[in-house]
Amino acid sequence: MQTPWDQRIARVLVRRLARTPITPNQLTAVTVLVAFVAAALFATGDPTYVNVAAGLFVLSRFLDHFDGELARLKSMSSRLGYYFDYLAGAGSYSALFLGIGIGLANGPLDTWGWVLGWAGAASAVISLFINLGIDRARTRLAAGRPEKDAVGYPSIAGFELEDGIYLLAPITWLGFILPFFVAAAIGATVYTLVSAIQLIRLQRA
Repeated sequence: MQTPWDQRIARVLVRRLARTPITPNQLTAVTVLVAFVAAALFATGDPTYVNVAAGLFVLSRFLDHFDGELARLKSMSSRLGYYFDYLAGAGSYSALFLGIGIGLANGPLDTWGWVLGWAGAASAVISLFINLGIDRARTRLAAGRPEKDAVGYPSIAGFELEDGIYLLAPITWLGFILPFFVAAAIGATVYTLVSAIQLIRLQRA
């Protein structure tokens, strides 16, 4: 499988951090903090803050690749880091959905902002446990180590499905955050259902 472009870039940029005391888990914590700040700005509903939030969240998801690469460079891979990374991703996306939902609930979406926000947030949390289950099932089938590789996403030409989150920034800046949010919340729910089916199939294998 071709290494995603964002991961390749992170692999190059993170080399300077390998000579510092910074640890992979510290980087993971930073990505979560940036994501939560972005979610809080989205919740304000203020156009200026929302535009800044979009940029911050995209930055957070890009930085998410740094911890794993740093762990490899410093030989600091650990079970704690493995689970922390999963938890950080789920927490970041949950905060994103809630933040955007709250911001839009005070505007055009009204109550639906809350409904879609909670649906997206719940999907992110549920997907956390489903993906961990998929990872364990694949590990059992491959007789490998669970902390070595995370669950993979469909990819093509060096771009993964999750890379679609990078579109959040330009879409928000162009004023299309509402349709993007609605589509993302529905898509997250569908993804969770598909992942659950995949887990069931793997467990039966």
